[in-house]
Amino acid sequence: MLVISDVSLVLSTLMCSLVAGLLFSYAIVVMPGLKGLDDKSFIKAFQVTDRIIQDNHPLFLLVWLGSAVSIIIFSVSSFGKLDGIDFFLMLLALATYILGVQMPTIIIHLPLNNKLQKVDVDNSSEEELKAVRIEFEPRWNKSNEIRTFMACSASLILIVLSLKL
Repeated sequence: MLVISDVSLVLSTLMCSLVAGLLFSYAIVVMPGLKGLDDKSFIKAFQVTDRIIQDNHPLFLLVWLGSAVSIIIFSVSSFGKLDGIDFFLMLLALATYILGVQMPTIIIHLPLNNKLQKVDVDNSSEEELKAVRIEFEPRWNKSNEIRTFMACSASLILIVLSLKL
């Protein structure tokens, strides 16, 4: 018989892995691809890509928010049912995902993305665009590398838990 902790573990594993894949894709394909663009094109391309997310794309929202909700539901529904290493792994997956993926998104990425969205690329000088990019790109990329590692780690922990339970 399936219980809520089983279903939420499967959903957590799937959704956290999808988020890890998205972040990984940005780290190894999207941002390196955009890196070759001039400042104006880089900012405009990132604005267009980010606008899809900012406009609340339904599948993106389902996966992004669903990953956080499902891992929280899994943790709450498993509390008291797991012990020993399984309990530790559950807490580690939760902390890794929430603190290592969701929090940096809220604290670092959303403010950076929102600030970049406000840039009027057509009415900014080359110097202004260069300054905006220098302020944005290295910090965004470094934080995304960390988020990617943390998301992959959380997914791996959830996979291990799935195999053990």
